[in-house]
Amino acid sequence: MLTIGMLGGMSWESSAEYYRLANELVRERLGGLHSARCLLASVDFADVERLQAAGEWEEAGRLLARHAAGLQAGGADLLLLCTNTMHQVADQVQDAVTIPLLHIADVTAAAVRAAGLHRVGLLATAFTMERDFYRDRVAGHGVEVLVPGPQQRALVHHVIYDELCLGIVDDGSRARYREVIDDLVAAGAQGIVLGCTEIELLIGPEDCPVPVFPSTRLHVEAAVERALAAGVPVPGR
Repeated sequence: MLTIGMLGGMSWESSAEYYRLANELVRERLGGLHSARCLLASVDFADVERLQAAGEWEEAGRLLARHAAGLQAGGADLLLLCTNTMHQVADQVQDAVTIPLLHIADVTAAAVRAAGLHRVGLLATAFTMERDFYRDRVAGHGVEVLVPGPQQRALVHHVIYDELCLGIVDDGSRARYREVIDDLVAAGAQGIVLGCTEIELLIGPEDCPVPVFPSTRLHVEAAVERALAAGVPVPGR
């Protein structure tokens, strides 16, 4: 079993989901007392958010790259950047290590294609919805990405940063997200990508009339599949 390096803390609410899901999936597949071999580096999200707001993406990339190198030095065999938004600097992070970074957009797009779909709506932070790093990566897999209009993007972003990242899960916000989802479906979305790792705390398949693609779960599932492909460790070796 390979050791999964998780670069998280953005926010810790969703990083906790990464850790929980990885261990649950390993236990489901191997049984008994098996759990995931993983390392977690958790950054201070306030520092990262300040750099995001200031547009200092290069500096943010250097910060995450240092932590990625630390995970590799600690024994990680593959790397998860436990955030959609900070895949804006995925190339900087990958350049800092020799272990593979499993890109969340590639994993999500593969799931969309496996479902036979080619057009999805994207719910994410404003950075992810409005910048091309994520949408173009998904489009490279032959999947068209639709995003909400400006007011709805602002709403989705607000709920992520001012509620979900603070551990607030509000039924009123869930209802407003459902309205955004319905509008995306009306615009032609065949599925909905939950393209922010916190959104899965609020929205599930029961909230959507079309298939939902939860990027956090898909990311962890792909990592566990790769980790287990190396076999189960023998005690004492």
